[in-house]
Amino acid sequence: MNRLTKNAGIAAACWALLALPGLLATPAVAADAAPYKVVDGNKVDAQTLSGWKTWRAMACERCHGAAQEGMVGPSLVNSLKVLNKDEFKAAVLKGRIEKGMPNFDTSKMVNENIDSLYAYLKGRSDGAIEPGRLQEIGK
Repeated sequence: MNRLTKNAGIAAACWALLALPGLLATPAVAADAAPYKVVDGNKVDAQTLSGWKTWRAMACERCHGAAQEGMVGPSLVNSLKVLNKDEFKAAVLKGRIEKGMPNFDTSKMVNENIDSLYAYLKGRSDGAIEPGRLQEIGK
């Protein structure tokens, strides 16, 4: 094997090693992307159920509608198609006063359940969770 062929082989092997981790990681990330688990449209994991309970306790439906499709406030079914988790958290905790959204940064319930609330609303936005009463999977 001459030196040119040997160097080309080493270069190809290096490129393959550099690309391999990205190729292997991509399916795992996509498979774990949903922050909720749902069965039959209305049976959800405990965290997502906690988000639904927070939604109800904080009376979010007064502005966003019982099905999260909007009233005075915007449709969260549509909004969570474009907002990522950090943007959602900022909107809820800091508010959007100019648009009529109060801040909830002093609410203990919201702060303790913000990830759960996101999971519930993301499931609604994705069409995986049906509007209405929910129950925990397995109960």
